[in-house]
Amino acid sequence: MADKPGNQTPKTPDLNESELRDMKVDELRDVAKSAGVGSTSDLRKEELVDAILEARGGSGTADDGEGSAGDVGDVGAGPDGGRIRKGSGSSDSLKYSQEITSPEDEPEREGRSLVTTNHEVIKQWAEARNGVPATVPDTEHGNRLGVLRIDFGGDSDRLQQVSWEEWFTSFDDRRLNFIYQEQRSDGTQSNFFQLENPDREDA
Repeated sequence: MADKPGNQTPKTPDLNESELRDMKVDELRDVAKSAGVGSTSDLRKEELVDAILEARGGSGTADDGEGSAGDVGDVGAGPDGGRIRKGSGSSDSLKYSQEITSPEDEPEREGRSLVTTNHEVIKQWAEARNGVPATVPDTEHGNRLGVLRIDFGGDSDRLQQVSWEEWFTSFDDRRLNFIYQEQRSDGTQSNFFQLENPDREDA
């Protein structure tokens, strides 16, 4: 198979246990990441299979939308399982950021630039800072939201709050990446984030 590994993994929710056990370890790691399993590098084959089955049983990756990890309701990981979206317009910021694919992933160090498309990670990050999903009024594209923002309270008069469902629908339709920080280099909490479209569309 000449296909790039991992390209089909987000679309493999129907693999049963025996099919998983027939896969190679590298393929299983890709499937595990797309299912929201964190830190797969130290897991053996059997552990990977068990972790994937457990994640699917309780993470809402099927169409039921139920059982998401943590307190994030039915947000789930998103269509790309947290993986970076790449394109001809990908920035250097993306290149130098640590990829985060699940809420269990930890920054390598304080102040590290991070990137994700995982809905749970983004929502948890925003809510830890009292942020709510928002858009800039009068920037709509047809029937979809315009420029996406997170409202931390200071810009409420210039932003229009929206639901997480609307926000993530636009986020995924436009293939955006969420580049952010957990802490500044001095260890204090950071509210820094930017939305990047690898195809160079305004975020």
